[in-house]
Amino acid sequence: MTPQLTGIHHLTAVTAHAAQNYAFYTQTLGMRLVKKTVNQDDVRAYHLFYADGLASPGSDLTFFDWPTTPQEVRGSHSITRTGLRVGGASSLHWWTERFTALGVPHDGVSQRDGRGVLDFEDFEGQRLALVDDGGLGDGEVWAESPIPTDHQIRGLGPVTMTLTQLAPTNVLLTRVMGMEALRTYLNPESPQERVHVFGMEGAGPAAEVHIAVRPDLRLARPGAGGVHHVALRVPTQAEHSAWDVRLRSIGIQTSGIIDRYYFRSIYFREPNGILFELATDGPGFTVDEPLEQLGERLALPPFLEPHRADIEAHLKPLKTT
Repeated sequence: MTPQLTGIHHLTAVTAHAAQNYAFYTQTLGMRLVKKTVNQDDVRAYHLFYADGLASPGSDLTFFDWPTTPQEVRGSHSITRTGLRVGGASSLHWWTERFTALGVPHDGVSQRDGRGVLDFEDFEGQRLALVDDGGLGDGEVWAESPIPTDHQIRGLGPVTMTLTQLAPTNVLLTRVMGMEALRTYLNPESPQERVHVFGMEGAGPAAEVHIAVRPDLRLARPGAGGVHHVALRVPTQAEHSAWDVRLRSIGIQTSGIIDRYYFRSIYFREPNGILFELATDGPGFTVDEPLEQLGERLALPPFLEPHRADIEAHLKPLKTT
């Protein structure tokens, strides 16, 4: 039996301006910085995790800070929009007024795939969307957020990928990863094409991957304002180990199991080159910090702790005031 994925775990994007990134996601969007750490494979770069009030799996929007990276060149074979769930239509209209007042680029409220959405971009052109999740999916408020409780971001989903052809990825998602092809809808950016929706075991947009098919687009070039990878949820370490065996047994090249301290990871690329990660729900971000103090100091996994002084010396402060 195929082990079940239960939704989106986190999504990792790229910024070239960590301090501005911190200000936008904590002050403009009101998300909580739940872990200030470094890229474990590049310790000169921050890895910043923004999430809900309890740092719940499925709520983490994360960023690698690479100051010298060029701007992303948009195109296919990339993740092209990240959904952030809110609790209803009234929230979408509240956010529209907020974005207008703050000068955040947005397209106004519209309907897509039967849901209310508000497409917008951050200061680097990161493509995001607030999505009315109809109350489906978890979400915990953060008492110190500048956003009123009823309008806070509840978590991730859906994530949209843009490909030139669907068939190879369709096989991976359905036959290998156990997702279900749920439905299609017209692509508002290319009305002659359709977007294909794939669902995992969880309910609603928190457990969906959307694939837009755009054979007319050139290939994307990664960079700031783009997405590095998407991670999908695996509830337990036992199931995670089963995924490692399954992927290897059918010839998919993976990273093997990597202990990221806050969760375990397996990385591999889907047929069009987009990087996937399978990540465990636990042990979570409170393994080295109390819940009430998450994100207040630079957190390092034990194997990096002996290098703290050198690491801190090469990182710029996040707060500019």
